[in-house]
Amino acid sequence: MKNPEIEVCIEQPATAKLAGLFNANRVELCSALDLGGLTPSFGLIEACRAIDGPEVYAMIRPRPGNFCYDSDEISIMKKDIIAAKKAGAHGVVFGCLLQNNTIDESSTSLLLDVARSHELGTTFHRAFDFVPDVETALLQLINIGINRILTSGTKAKAIDGVEVLKKLVSLSDGRIDIMAGSGINAGNVLEILETGVQAVHFTSKKPLETSDELNMGKQYIPDQEKIKKIIHAISK
Repeated sequence: MKNPEIEVCIEQPATAKLAGLFNANRVELCSALDLGGLTPSFGLIEACRAIDGPEVYAMIRPRPGNFCYDSDEISIMKKDIIAAKKAGAHGVVFGCLLQNNTIDESSTSLLLDVARSHELGTTFHRAFDFVPDVETALLQLINIGINRILTSGTKAKAIDGVEVLKKLVSLSDGRIDIMAGSGINAGNVLEILETGVQAVHFTSKKPLETSDELNMGKQYIPDQEKIKKIIHAISK
């Protein structure tokens, strides 16, 4: 088995440091992971980029909810891509769908053009898992020129989507990287890697316990043990 790439999904510099400690290849930097991940601030990108460690890919997602964006939202996303580059990001992560959940080729191409013009790598995120026909969507993204797809194989957890992951790897034939994500842990990572995916993606966070009576949302801290166990399982 070829050594897979490791991507850790993060929302704070402390986790970027931890990912670097365990030699992860890349971090996907988001804000608001409880909402599925939104665009991080300029300052957060700069802070994570300043850490000597993995590449930083910034999420470009202006709001929670579906992945159907109007022209105003696409304009915001284009500006956020440029801002991510200025903050030092190595790449960006986005996904655009039409109302019927097929790939929005026009919007995806527009965002890709902005990313390419600023020498940024690109990942199409788990919006892919909503498409009705993965084969058609895969070919569309290959033709558009996206570098990689993050997917759970259209299931809630990647371990339940291994057959689709195998299919995507076979159909892609090296023309685009397939990165498995969602529910990956030390107990299932090897089975997921047996599909042939080029990379795995997982979060590394645990809730900070607090006795505060007032609640302004959950706060998370890095989960070093989770990263350690996954890396150890892969390295066996």
